[in-house]
Amino acid sequence: MARCSVLCLGSRTASLLLRGPPPRPLHRSLCSGSSEPKAGFNPEKVAVVTKTTRYEFEQQRYRYAGLSEDDLKQLLAMKGSSYSGLLERHNIHTSNVEHIVKSLQRKGIEVRVLKRGEYNEDVVRWADAIISAGGDGTMLLVASKVLSKDKPVVGVNTDPERSEGHLCLPVRYTHAFPEALEKLCRGEFRWLWRQRLRLHLEGTGINPHPVDLHDQQLSLEQHTQAHRITTMDNQHKRGTLYDTYSKPSLLPIRSLNEIFIGESLSSRVKLKPFTPHVKLLLHRASYYEISVDDGPWEKQKSSGLSVCTGTGSKAWSYNINKLAEQAVEEVLKIGKAQTGLDIPLEQTFIEKVTDEYNKSLVFSPDDRHLFYSVREPIVNRVFSNSRQRGFASKVCVRSRCWDACMVVDGGTSFEFNDGAIATISMSEEDQLRTVILEN
Repeated sequence: MARCSVLCLGSRTASLLLRGPPPRPLHRSLCSGSSEPKAGFNPEKVAVVTKTTRYEFEQQRYRYAGLSEDDLKQLLAMKGSSYSGLLERHNIHTSNVEHIVKSLQRKGIEVRVLKRGEYNEDVVRWADAIISAGGDGTMLLVASKVLSKDKPVVGVNTDPERSEGHLCLPVRYTHAFPEALEKLCRGEFRWLWRQRLRLHLEGTGINPHPVDLHDQQLSLEQHTQAHRITTMDNQHKRGTLYDTYSKPSLLPIRSLNEIFIGESLSSRVKLKPFTPHVKLLLHRASYYEISVDDGPWEKQKSSGLSVCTGTGSKAWSYNINKLAEQAVEEVLKIGKAQTGLDIPLEQTFIEKVTDEYNKSLVFSPDDRHLFYSVREPIVNRVFSNSRQRGFASKVCVRSRCWDACMVVDGGTSFEFNDGAIATISMSEEDQLRTVILEN
């Protein structure tokens, strides 16, 4: 009886939802990944990785066209962007980065400041700790290259007015960074080991060399071409045109938020001749096979597959799966009409049901389970979808796509076409060491 739905319990359930404790979430964390530090945070060498501001991006974008600053102003104005506004945000970011660097140097800490394009494995090895100076996107990039759970990563939001910074320190520490540094040095914080996803690739025609999507805006054609260039370059370096990886290969990258698998552009259309003078636009869905926790393989077609961590459950995954109040209201109306039960339809009840469901989609960053979501599955006599979403320990995907990618945290793209098999899982050694600092 305790597992019955709202429709089964009618007004009694409505009363419990309105007055009693909230329903049990879809999943609970089985571990506690945060702890008090045994000693203060006292690194000798710190790498500060800074984001590329929109102003810098626009400059880089048109540098090779020989545009002057006046040309850039006019071009931005034509696009509806403000040159002075971009420059102002750039200066705010730059000032906050300087504030961070000077605060560290006053503590006698050796500092290296790097742009995102300069950040690599050598920098990670050199640093005792890494500070991400930007927003969540910069934090995701920084985290992706840190493979050791013993290397602390701290995010500082350098433009709080324009960036949310969920993964960063509370925004007041952007200007009060010396205070944050003092608290870290005194041990007045908690460690949070965030779980991450690891990727194994196997199959035919595997290319484990990614395309970096950060700091560039690629069209579909450019994105596909970038993958083809890296594939050909690496094939020539190995001296073979059709090299394959038959055994599983662990990729040197970890996902803090989510991994998305699908055609290069899930809303892509293709032109198909219909008559000699008419062409028909068709949607290209992602075709793959999926196995959850070593279960049976299932053929699926959809707009793509998302696999997230607890950290990522507040991001894209949440927006894929959340319910709107309108949908909840319409379902409750149907339930009331079909059952004749006295299900309340007041706005407060609809809001409560919606909120409780949506809250159940979010789980702890230290939870050792992943959450998969199938976007807009196509179900017919050929393709099925036994579960559209759910928690798991491992997800395996075999690609049947023609022009697909596997994108890690929205910034790193791996080619993932017919014959490739990806295994997505978690390992305790992949945890990311971050800090929780009270506001």
